[in-house]
Amino acid sequence: MPGGLLTDLYELNMAASYLRRGMTAPATFSLFVRRLPPERGFLVAAGLADCLDFLESIRFEDDDLVYLRDALGFDAEALDAFRDLRFTGDVWAIPEGRLVFANEPILEVTAHLPDAQLVETILLNKVTWQTTVASKAARCRIAADGRDLVDFSFRRTQGVDAAMDVARNAALVGFVATSNVEAARRFGLAAAGTMAHSYIEAFSSEAEAFRAFAEDFPDRTTFLVDTYDTRRGVEAAIEVIRDLGLTGPVGVRIDSGDLGALARETRAQLDAAGLAAVRIFASGGLDELDIDLLVASGAPIDAFGVGTRMGVSADAPFVDSVYKLVEYEGRPVLKLSPAKMTAPGPKQVFRMAGFEGDVVSLRDEPAPEGAEPLLELVMEAGRRVGPSPGLEASRGRFEADLAALPAEVRRLRGPRAFQARVSDQLGELTVRVRRDLYRSRPRRRPAMRPPP
Repeated sequence: MPGGLLTDLYELNMAASYLRRGMTAPATFSLFVRRLPPERGFLVAAGLADCLDFLESIRFEDDDLVYLRDALGFDAEALDAFRDLRFTGDVWAIPEGRLVFANEPILEVTAHLPDAQLVETILLNKVTWQTTVASKAARCRIAADGRDLVDFSFRRTQGVDAAMDVARNAALVGFVATSNVEAARRFGLAAAGTMAHSYIEAFSSEAEAFRAFAEDFPDRTTFLVDTYDTRRGVEAAIEVIRDLGLTGPVGVRIDSGDLGALARETRAQLDAAGLAAVRIFASGGLDELDIDLLVASGAPIDAFGVGTRMGVSADAPFVDSVYKLVEYEGRPVLKLSPAKMTAPGPKQVFRMAGFEGDVVSLRDEPAPEGAEPLLELVMEAGRRVGPSPGLEASRGRFEADLAALPAEVRRLRGPRAFQARVSDQLGELTVRVRRDLYRSRPRRRPAMRPPP
């Protein structure tokens, strides 16, 4: 979908006004998160691939222009300009998978002012949502402490497109599979699934259901053992495994009850039957805090299925992201709104080795000694700079950053969030632009006192 109308009306209003006045000089907008959600020590940058896809394809089709004319009253001058619109700007961005913190630009756009303004809504939508869910999934990854994770979120996400994003971003942070078959096909992921309780109930007994499933899918059999009574369900699974001589990947899944206690009982039953290789899979409304408690308790669970609460990032369903003009026609700009002040100018983020602190600087500043620049030129003149990195590359960046992240920042409860330092040059520019703005504002005249 070209997506010319995938924007808010006020973006179209502003773009039309800019065009009418010939305000088409280059402008730079910065997209960043003002503050982290509660209990978040970091975020995972995500959504960039979809942003670049959109920017390469954005245009207004004839029926879009008819709607803008007939329903919203845009004049012929604006419609002609919209008809010719193509994104020809540059994008600097932090690659997907990198860990980011508050007030660090995740993405910056430099383009003709109307073009850069029009794409605000979609860029915020994609980066905000995907960063939110990737960050939630990363917390599950930390909690699992090396155990496998499978995305079970499809049926509870807020729309089909959201389900695709969740599957992709869960894989980006290390989930090993997804139940979402279309997402598995689209993104080259492993598809995983067992059976539902309805399957068990459709047969006259658990043993009959287990036997039928194992006969049909002998290479990927996981028995759902808690439909009636978990202990008896495990006994039925053991009987079928022995009778059919199943030797491939075999597991049992517990989806309700006291998962820790049931996992211990199940492990004892399986081991006593000589089935130490059979894995235990747990699911049932889990989030990272549940997983953390189960792992910390020593529950013998080999893998977790995580659905609803990860798929909607239930405890923090959004991040406080903004897209702000920082330069127009070579003039650095900022806003002075209380608690929403911004810093002027195109920027770079430098990361000191070992996560010793990030520095937000002006883009053309030299790197501090031993620092790595995070923002990369990913689009130039409206076209990608090189091929898009795949999920494997994004996952590699995430793994490297997570391994280097200090323990107090990656904590699931009460984490310490980094506060990026502002470089001296950026600080000096911010003070100067603020001072100039204050000076240019009309002074209030003192109130006239009435004559005595």
